[in-house]
Amino acid sequence: MKNKEKALINVSKKTFIQVTVLLFALMIVAIVMTYVVPRGQFGALEDGTVNYLDYKELEGKPGISIVKGIFAPFLVFASGDGITLIMLSLFLLVISASFQVMNDAGGINALIGFVAGKFMNKKKLLIIAVAFVFMCFGAFLGLFEEMLTMLPIVTALCVMIGFDSFTGFLISIIACGFGFASAITNPFTVILASEIIKTNPMENIWFRFIIFAVMFLLLLGFIFLYIRKIKKDPTASLTYAHDQKLRESAINTGSESETAHTKKVRLVYTVFLLVSLALIIVASSVSALRGYTVVILLAYFLIFGIIAGLICTPNKKDVFKSFLKGLLGALPTLVFIALASSIKYIFDEGSIMPTVIHGINEFSSGKNIFVVALVIYAVVLVLEFFISSSTAKAVLVMGILSVASVGLTKNMSVLLYTFADGYTNVLFPTSPVLLISLSMIELDYFKWVKKSWPLFLINLALVIGFIILGIIIGY
Repeated sequence: MKNKEKALINVSKKTFIQVTVLLFALMIVAIVMTYVVPRGQFGALEDGTVNYLDYKELEGKPGISIVKGIFAPFLVFASGDGITLIMLSLFLLVISASFQVMNDAGGINALIGFVAGKFMNKKKLLIIAVAFVFMCFGAFLGLFEEMLTMLPIVTALCVMIGFDSFTGFLISIIACGFGFASAITNPFTVILASEIIKTNPMENIWFRFIIFAVMFLLLLGFIFLYIRKIKKDPTASLTYAHDQKLRESAINTGSESETAHTKKVRLVYTVFLLVSLALIIVASSVSALRGYTVVILLAYFLIFGIIAGLICTPNKKDVFKSFLKGLLGALPTLVFIALASSIKYIFDEGSIMPTVIHGINEFSSGKNIFVVALVIYAVVLVLEFFISSSTAKAVLVMGILSVASVGLTKNMSVLLYTFADGYTNVLFPTSPVLLISLSMIELDYFKWVKKSWPLFLINLALVIGFIILGIIIGY
């Protein structure tokens, strides 16, 4: 087993400080807002569910306790979202540790070296195929967080065939995020939102297929423009320094003839990853298991990640050393999760979320239907910044739209929600998956924003175009 100095997930000091300061500043803004925005609450229906049309402003001084606001990153783990956050944190730690074991046992090099050899002369085809598969994962199955497990493999593959880690990030995490937003049967957005608002998710599904195709072509165009740039000048790569270490590892591995041990390692980790992929698909497709996808994957990677390492490593103690190294490498990203989640906690504790939503509803009342649609889209965008959970937003937003009369078809209401919920998962700094992914390829968040803003600007224009077109054709 090779002992590398750095863990696979390695957040640089600069990135950690920048993102921590940004999220802490947003947290302070949220605290201040609880003192400026009046407190409010929604009523309840007879069955106990929230009545979003029954709003009343609460008496008393607004504002969350300063102590509670400052300690929100800790208190949020004891809130109603606490279990979800704890599971996400454990999931991240275990995934990081398991892939560290896989890396140090030679599993990544064994797999990537084999695939790279097969596609060395079909690089563009490989890029298109991988991006399409990941986008389908998001669009059809609603996968996103789970794809963190595949990022190290895809980035290593891209580096080995002559591209870079950033390319791997684009064709996996970003493609999956685009698919999540260009949702076709995404159970966490399309299916759930349709169920809440009482509409058939399969009605006019052809329109969503067109959206999927257009967004896929947009993403491919961005990817290939970037690839062309780094082919002319490899130092223009956003992950050049990070990839040098991967290339050195690949060269060293490639210089050795394939041994029986290498074949054994490749077989073990091929089975390991195929089973994990099967678990993701099954757990996401079966309604009874859908809510336990992360738990199932956590248990699988914890148990079989160690077992696979023990099978492939002569010195068994090295497996546990690598596992610990992976855990420690992922610890800084837990700070990101805590800070990002604390913003919603502050809004909830300050009781200002109902007031904000009520104000936006009042503003949109009586407006032109196109204006109303864009306002609803903007509302979900704002909520997305503070509430990353698709399920939570679906219950809130679609609960309002299911009883409100805004002049839009139910299908259009669902489309507005899916548009606003997904694309920002790979843009906003309050998205834990984005921050974790960037840390895995050692890319600064602000560099990502600087590089990607043209992509998201065109994406926004297309989204607005599809909203207008959808209303015109009566979608």
